[in-house]
Amino acid sequence: MPESETTPVSTTSDPTPGGPDVGAPGSVTPNAPGVFGACGGFGPNPVDPPLASCPPPLPGLEEPSPRNLAYSLTLPAGLASPTVAREVAELVLDVHEMERLIDPALVVVRELVAYASRFSGDGADVYLFLRQRADTLRVTVRDTHAAHPHPHLAALCAERRRSALERTPDVVAAYRGTWGFRSAQCPGAGTWTWATLVHTPRSWAA
Repeated sequence: MPESETTPVSTTSDPTPGGPDVGAPGSVTPNAPGVFGACGGFGPNPVDPPLASCPPPLPGLEEPSPRNLAYSLTLPAGLASPTVAREVAELVLDVHEMERLIDPALVVVRELVAYASRFSGDGADVYLFLRQRADTLRVTVRDTHAAHPHPHLAALCAERRRSALERTPDVVAAYRGTWGFRSAQCPGAGTWTWATLVHTPRSWAA
Protein backbone atom coordinates (compact mmCIF):
# COMPACT_ATOMS: atom_id res chain seq x y z
CA MET A 1 0.00 0.00 0.00
CA PRO A 2 1.54 3.35 -0.95
CA GLU A 3 1.85 5.97 1.70
CA SER A 4 2.77 9.58 2.25
CA GLU A 5 4.86 11.19 4.96
CA THR A 6 6.27 7.80 5.96
CA THR A 7 7.65 7.46 9.47
CA PRO A 8 9.17 3.96 9.63
CA VAL A 9 10.57 2.61 12.88
CA SER A 10 12.15 -0.39 11.25
CA THR A 11 12.46 -1.59 7.71
CA THR A 12 11.06 -4.66 6.04
CA SER A 13 10.83 -5.84 2.48
CA ASP A 14 7.05 -5.92 2.67
CA PRO A 15 5.77 -3.36 5.20
CA THR A 16 2.35 -2.98 3.61
CA PRO A 17 -0.64 -4.60 5.35
CA GLY A 18 -2.27 -5.17 1.97
CA GLY A 19 -5.89 -5.71 1.03
CA PRO A 20 -7.61 -4.81 4.30
CA ASP A 21 -11.08 -6.22 4.63
CA VAL A 22 -13.09 -4.14 7.08
CA GLY A 23 -16.33 -5.55 8.41
CA ALA A 24 -18.95 -4.16 10.74
CA PRO A 25 -17.78 -3.08 14.21
CA GLY A 26 -17.04 -6.13 16.32
CA SER A 27 -17.00 -8.50 13.34
CA VAL A 28 -14.22 -10.81 12.21
CA THR A 29 -14.10 -11.75 8.55
CA PRO A 30 -11.63 -13.40 6.17
CA ASN A 31 -9.74 -10.92 4.02
CA ALA A 32 -10.89 -10.33 0.46
CA PRO A 33 -7.92 -8.76 -1.38
CA GLY A 34 -8.79 -6.45 -4.23
CA VAL A 35 -12.23 -5.37 -3.00
CA PHE A 36 -11.13 -2.63 -0.61
CA GLY A 37 -9.22 0.47 -1.56
CA ALA A 38 -5.89 1.72 -0.28
CA CYS A 39 -7.49 3.69 2.56
CA GLY A 40 -9.67 0.87 3.85
CA GLY A 41 -12.73 1.98 1.90
CA PHE A 42 -14.48 0.19 -0.89
CA GLY A 43 -12.69 0.23 -4.22
CA PRO A 44 -14.24 -0.25 -7.66
CA ASN A 45 -17.11 -2.66 -7.60
CA PRO A 46 -16.43 -5.99 -9.25
CA VAL A 47 -18.36 -6.81 -12.39
CA ASP A 48 -21.80 -8.12 -11.52
CA PRO A 49 -22.04 -11.85 -12.24
CA PRO A 50 -24.76 -13.06 -14.60
CA LEU A 51 -28.06 -13.90 -12.95
CA ALA A 52 -27.47 -17.56 -13.70
CA SER A 53 -24.67 -17.60 -11.10
CA CYS A 54 -26.61 -15.80 -8.38
CA PRO A 55 -26.02 -16.93 -5.70
CA PRO A 56 -22.42 -17.79 -6.64
CA PRO A 57 -21.02 -21.27 -6.09
CA LEU A 58 -19.93 -22.21 -2.60
CA PRO A 59 -16.34 -21.23 -1.76
CA GLY A 60 -13.70 -23.90 -1.45
CA LEU A 61 -13.92 -25.59 1.93
CA GLU A 62 -10.20 -25.81 2.57
CA GLU A 63 -9.17 -26.91 6.04
CA PRO A 64 -7.69 -24.09 8.18
CA SER A 65 -3.90 -24.04 8.12
CA PRO A 66 -1.11 -21.45 8.51
CA ARG A 67 -1.05 -20.77 4.76
CA ASN A 68 -4.69 -19.60 4.61
CA LEU A 69 -4.70 -17.46 7.77
CA ALA A 70 -6.04 -14.04 6.74
CA TYR A 71 -8.57 -12.25 8.95
CA SER A 72 -9.69 -8.73 9.82
CA LEU A 73 -11.43 -7.42 12.90
CA THR A 74 -13.14 -4.05 13.42
CA LEU A 75 -13.32 -2.81 17.01
CA PRO A 76 -14.40 0.37 18.76
CA ALA A 77 -11.62 2.37 20.37
CA GLY A 78 -12.16 1.47 24.02
CA LEU A 79 -10.91 -0.32 27.11
CA ALA A 80 -12.50 -3.66 26.24
CA SER A 81 -11.14 -3.89 22.71
CA PRO A 82 -7.61 -5.17 23.51
CA THR A 83 -9.10 -8.06 25.48
CA VAL A 84 -11.65 -8.87 22.77
CA ALA A 85 -8.94 -8.75 20.11
CA ARG A 86 -6.71 -11.04 22.14
CA GLU A 87 -9.46 -13.63 22.60
CA VAL A 88 -10.36 -13.61 18.90
CA ALA A 89 -6.71 -13.83 17.86
CA GLU A 90 -6.13 -16.78 20.18
CA LEU A 91 -9.02 -18.67 18.58
CA VAL A 92 -7.86 -17.84 15.03
CA LEU A 93 -4.26 -18.87 15.69
CA ASP A 94 -5.33 -22.09 17.39
CA VAL A 95 -7.70 -23.06 14.57
CA HIS A 96 -4.98 -22.37 11.99
CA GLU A 97 -2.42 -24.51 13.84
CA MET A 98 -0.13 -21.65 14.83
CA GLU A 99 0.56 -22.93 18.34
CA ARG A 100 4.23 -21.91 18.40
CA LEU A 101 3.40 -18.24 17.80
CA ILE A 102 0.27 -17.94 19.95
CA ASP A 103 1.94 -16.58 23.10
CA PRO A 104 4.07 -13.86 21.45
CA ALA A 105 1.34 -12.98 18.96
CA LEU A 106 -1.21 -12.40 21.71
CA VAL A 107 1.16 -10.00 23.47
CA VAL A 108 1.54 -8.06 20.22
CA VAL A 109 -2.18 -8.11 19.37
CA ARG A 110 -3.25 -6.83 22.76
CA GLU A 111 -0.66 -4.05 22.84
CA LEU A 112 -1.23 -2.93 19.25
CA VAL A 113 -5.00 -2.71 19.70
CA ALA A 114 -4.58 -0.75 22.96
CA TYR A 115 -2.13 1.52 21.12
CA ALA A 116 -4.50 2.00 18.16
CA SER A 117 -7.35 2.83 20.56
CA ARG A 118 -5.17 5.43 22.26
CA PHE A 119 -4.37 7.12 18.94
CA SER A 120 -7.97 7.08 17.68
CA GLY A 121 -10.74 9.52 18.44
CA ASP A 122 -13.51 8.81 20.91
CA GLY A 123 -16.04 6.46 19.33
CA ALA A 124 -13.81 5.74 16.32
CA ASP A 125 -13.17 2.30 14.90
CA VAL A 126 -9.78 0.61 14.97
CA TYR A 127 -8.88 -2.19 12.61
CA LEU A 128 -6.85 -5.32 13.27
CA PHE A 129 -5.49 -7.57 10.53
CA LEU A 130 -3.89 -10.98 10.95
CA ARG A 131 -2.13 -12.59 8.02
CA GLN A 132 0.35 -15.43 7.65
CA ARG A 133 2.64 -15.42 4.62
CA ALA A 134 5.84 -17.40 3.98
CA ASP A 135 6.36 -18.45 7.62
CA THR A 136 5.77 -14.88 8.83
CA LEU A 137 2.78 -13.75 10.85
CA ARG A 138 1.89 -10.09 10.28
CA VAL A 139 -0.20 -8.23 12.85
CA THR A 140 -1.40 -4.84 11.58
CA VAL A 141 -3.60 -2.16 13.13
CA ARG A 142 -4.99 1.05 11.70
CA ASP A 143 -5.88 4.01 13.91
CA THR A 144 -7.53 7.30 12.99
CA HIS A 145 -4.65 9.60 13.95
CA ALA A 146 -3.30 11.09 10.73
CA ALA A 147 0.26 12.28 10.24
CA HIS A 148 1.07 15.85 11.24
CA PRO A 149 2.10 18.10 8.32
CA HIS A 150 4.51 20.10 10.50
CA PRO A 151 7.87 18.25 10.82
CA HIS A 152 8.36 19.12 14.49
CA LEU A 153 4.89 17.87 15.47
CA ALA A 154 5.38 14.77 13.33
CA ALA A 155 8.64 13.97 15.15
CA LEU A 156 7.02 14.41 18.57
CA CYS A 157 4.09 12.20 17.56
CA ALA A 158 6.45 9.51 16.24
CA GLU A 159 8.30 9.49 19.56
CA ARG A 160 5.00 9.13 21.44
CA ARG A 161 4.12 6.18 19.21
CA ARG A 162 7.44 4.48 19.93
CA SER A 163 7.10 4.96 23.68
CA ALA A 164 3.49 3.69 23.65
CA LEU A 165 4.66 0.20 22.64
CA GLU A 166 6.48 -1.21 25.64
CA ARG A 167 6.60 -4.94 24.83
CA THR A 168 6.12 -5.26 21.09
CA PRO A 169 9.68 -4.29 20.03
CA ASP A 170 11.26 -6.90 22.32
CA VAL A 171 8.82 -9.64 21.29
CA VAL A 172 9.34 -8.86 17.60
CA ALA A 173 13.13 -8.92 18.01
CA ALA A 174 12.97 -12.29 19.77
CA TYR A 175 11.06 -13.73 16.81
CA ARG A 176 13.26 -12.16 14.09
CA GLY A 177 10.52 -9.80 12.94
CA THR A 178 10.16 -6.11 12.19
CA TRP A 179 7.77 -3.40 13.24
CA GLY A 180 6.99 0.13 12.20
CA PHE A 181 4.30 2.65 11.35
CA ARG A 182 3.33 4.80 8.40
CA SER A 183 0.58 7.19 7.48
CA ALA A 184 -2.24 5.94 5.28
CA GLN A 185 -2.41 7.19 1.72
CA CYS A 186 -5.54 9.33 1.88
CA PRO A 187 -5.92 12.49 4.02
CA GLY A 188 -7.50 11.77 7.37
CA ALA A 189 -7.21 8.00 6.89
CA GLY A 190 -4.99 7.57 9.92
CA THR A 191 -1.88 5.47 10.48
CA TRP A 192 -0.92 1.84 9.88
CA THR A 193 1.27 0.07 12.43
CA TRP A 194 2.59 -3.42 11.81
CA ALA A 195 4.61 -6.08 13.60
CA THR A 196 5.85 -9.37 12.18
CA LEU A 197 6.82 -12.63 13.87
CA VAL A 198 8.77 -15.31 12.02
CA HIS A 199 7.68 -18.89 12.60
CA THR A 200 10.84 -20.91 13.30
CA PRO A 201 10.41 -24.69 12.97
CA ARG A 202 11.23 -26.63 16.11
CA SER A 203 14.72 -28.11 16.07
CA TRP A 204 15.39 -31.30 17.97
CA ALA A 205 18.75 -32.02 19.57
CA ALA A 206 20.46 -35.21 18.48
